[in-house]
Amino acid sequence: MTAANNDRSMRVRIGTVLIYLSCLVLAGSAAAKLVPVPTVAAKLAVLGFGGSKLLLIAGLELASAILLAFPRTRAFGLLLVSAYLGGAVAVHVAHDQLPFQPVFVLALIWIGISLRHPEAPGSLRQTPTRSAFG
Repeated sequence: MTAANNDRSMRVRIGTVLIYLSCLVLAGSAAAKLVPVPTVAAKLAVLGFGGSKLLLIAGLELASAILLAFPRTRAFGLLLVSAYLGGAVAVHVAHDQLPFQPVFVLALIWIGISLRHPEAPGSLRQTPTRSAFG
């Protein structure tokens, strides 16, 4: 195995670990909302997410984690999780809170995607390229 192949192999493995780690974080967060864990539910109620809204955002978070976990649905999962966590950042900012958690998780996901699928950011170019997640 050449050094370039070894580097690519290591990059792919690290990216895969980061993607699945992010999925676990999202699934755990969704579970805390579905149960609901009292401290989590209380914090989200202050932000305007109580009752059925709490279940809705837990469902969206779980759906995005599941879609992100599987390579065939990863592109759609990335879109959904980026929108979901972008919304979380906006809610934190609107309530004068620092959005460290959603920004950290989103950065972890995008770093993992960039390492595992280096062609993904390039898929936004105008020129036709191969499928980003095929």
